[in-house]
Amino acid sequence: MRIRRKLLLGLATTLVAAGLVAPSFQPAYAASLVEVTSFGNNPGRMRMHIYVPDNRPARPATVIAMHGCGGSGPAFYSGSEFASLADRYGFIVIYPTATQQAGFGNCFDTWSDAAKRHDGGSDPVSLVSMVRYAQQQYNADPERVYATGSSSGGMMTNHMLAVYPEVFKAGAAFMGVPYNCFAGAADYPPGSSQCTGGNMNRTPQQWGDAVRQQAYPGYSGPRPRVQVWHGTADTLVPYSLLQESIEQWTNVFGLSQTPTSTDTPQAGWNRRRYADGSGTVQVEAYSIQGAGHSLPAGGMAAAAIAFFGLTSTPSPTVTPTPTTTPATPPPTTPPPTTPPATTPPATTPPASGACRVTVTVNAWNTGLTANLTITNTGVSAVNGWSLAFGLPAGQTITSGWNATYSPTSGQVTARNLAYNAAIPANGSIDIGFQVTHSGNAAKPASFALNGAPCTVA
Repeated sequence: MRIRRKLLLGLATTLVAAGLVAPSFQPAYAASLVEVTSFGNNPGRMRMHIYVPDNRPARPATVIAMHGCGGSGPAFYSGSEFASLADRYGFIVIYPTATQQAGFGNCFDTWSDAAKRHDGGSDPVSLVSMVRYAQQQYNADPERVYATGSSSGGMMTNHMLAVYPEVFKAGAAFMGVPYNCFAGAADYPPGSSQCTGGNMNRTPQQWGDAVRQQAYPGYSGPRPRVQVWHGTADTLVPYSLLQESIEQWTNVFGLSQTPTSTDTPQAGWNRRRYADGSGTVQVEAYSIQGAGHSLPAGGMAAAAIAFFGLTSTPSPTVTPTPTTTPATPPPTTPPPTTPPATTPPATTPPASGACRVTVTVNAWNTGLTANLTITNTGVSAVNGWSLAFGLPAGQTITSGWNATYSPTSGQVTARNLAYNAAIPANGSIDIGFQVTHSGNAAKPASFALNGAPCTVA
């Protein structure tokens, strides 16, 4: 199939996060996110954070959850529901932070020759080291390891299933691309990528051969089951790449390109399933009608966990004390998510100068992404917020994350979602948006939080 020319991958962040289903409010987790500073072989120079629920079975499953470009593990933890699902079902979640700087920066390496080979090096080896650490430290079950992620993290999900089929049982990729889609680091940035720019049209056999012959030549064991998600209106990672991913994995499993069943499990979610002769669904694909580069949204993380088979309630067990120390997540760009847009009444506006906004812009020829960190520098918490700013001339917002944006040009107001309505004193939250522009890639010059002017960093 031909893909129309589009831009590349979105920041995630979380693209963020792989966000997954966002809770109706930020949950108070019983356990803590901790950073592991020494977890084994780390050629990708990655950071590792881990969330281990207090209530879990003797041999818990492990889910590795990966952010999008520009994001971080702590931001994906904060911007997704995986930790609350882990509390409910008793699995461990690993939140890696990528440090590769192709594209938008902090992207997972799915382009280098080393990363494309089993035990070749770079990020995949670092990620497997994190999984091994969880197994050694927390007695995690090596037969129940799963991968998920959003945008860059979704790309790495497909990548890890190809390169390490003996490690993973299944994966759920949000807004990803097939394994071996990128020719190299130069093919990764927006505006110049053949993978995401409109020229990627391979046959199922070609996609399948890449997995069999390049990722892990000679491997003859079982393959991980695959779930893939994409929005039909995605302008960063084209929706047509969903079909390329389907073609790759159905070919790897030796399945027909015709789904064995189709349904609509939720309004706007069109699902195709590809089962083998025994009736086991090996590949599952979701087309989300009208969605842009904003997945996962409400309910999707839970659907991924259900696909993994992790939705049984764990039996209580003793809880070993982690040997690492709680991490303090740095300000980072969280994944784009689309949670319920419940907006509590705003508190009294903070005093002038009691807020600070830090803006980072990543621009290319006709578009850019802006990542905003909003800091409450006042002495009291803000509960319910709106951030007003003027979008530079010629810019139009096409998608955003961790806030609602209206209108899409001119004087814009970003409003909180249900889970990030509170900003404690001296606390920060991260939001962001993508725009198209006609040559003016400037960032907004001023901001007002609940009507009070903010300093701009």
